[in-house]
Amino acid sequence: MGEHRRAPRHRVLKSGTIRFGGGSIDCLVRNLSTTGAALEVATPAGIPERFILDMPGEGLHLPCRLVWHKERRIGVAFD
Repeated sequence: MGEHRRAPRHRVLKSGTIRFGGGSIDCLVRNLSTTGAALEVATPAGIPERFILDMPGEGLHLPCRLVWHKERRIGVAFD
């Protein structure tokens, strides 16, 4: 199965927060590119299709769209 991403992702282990109108959820950013990321969460339940990913340690505040989810991981594209 080939790579379908528009930009290469780089492995990272950074803390982040998923923020949306109804609250926030802590996450770990597992990989990151200019177009998206993979996030580790306790559960993908309750995460909306669109949200803001805050990475305070990196100074990032990124609008995201949920692309896929599997067990404790979600994939997002940056809007």
